[in-house]
Amino acid sequence: MGKALRISITFGGLILIWAFIAWATELPKFILPSPVLVFTTLWQKFHIILPHATTTLVEILLGLFFGILAGMISALIVSLHPGIKRWVLPLLIASQAVPVFAIAPLLVLWFDYGMTSKVVMATLIIYFPVTVGFLDGLNRTSSDWKEIAHIMQASGEASAALNVIRLYRYIKIPFALPSLASGIRVATAVAPIGAVVGEWVGSSSGLGYLMLHANGRMQTDLLFAALITLTIISISLFYIINFIVKRYLNWETEQETLS
Repeated sequence: MGKALRISITFGGLILIWAFIAWATELPKFILPSPVLVFTTLWQKFHIILPHATTTLVEILLGLFFGILAGMISALIVSLHPGIKRWVLPLLIASQAVPVFAIAPLLVLWFDYGMTSKVVMATLIIYFPVTVGFLDGLNRTSSDWKEIAHIMQASGEASAALNVIRLYRYIKIPFALPSLASGIRVATAVAPIGAVVGEWVGSSSGLGYLMLHANGRMQTDLLFAALITLTIISISLFYIINFIVKRYLNWETEQETLS
């Protein structure tokens, strides 16, 4: 069974359950609108939803870029200097232990109501899984390959710095890429949380802002339409990133990757 068909069946089943609950409970539409009303609103107000969806998508993509970049650099620094880990690890844990809702007002205060505060929040959420995943991969390099590298370095005339660069370029980083890929997949799944939470706290655009605005006006059908748009963006982004990872990490087996 194809992936697209499985996803369609899953979401089709959820929509049928939603429609049944709305029909059976007969709740007012401002509490639980029917799927027909929500998809009609999505179609009729798509010109309103699209600019907000574009803002949220840009925030997520920028957060992914900066979060992955910062996570990879941090993992490489800690791997090169293991003593730093004892100092950095508590900060990494603290960055995840503090709820994002707690720091969101501070980020809005420091970086204003614009896009920057949302990108910073998404970056903070993405940073941890990428750093931990890549560092774990760097530390799990096969001892046999490291032994071969040391033997080859001992027979050469290259400087110590050049030997370290070659060790990471040809052995450690390639071996760590599958772990990095796992970290990127997790980061992609949680990245929308940072962007949307930031929009809830303070913004003038984005799907989080639109949902908050619709909730205040009891436009529950518009709120659901924005939520469905965010879900489509999140799932599409995850599968695109997963495709890119599988494409460029082609030594991963099918069992190791998400099908």
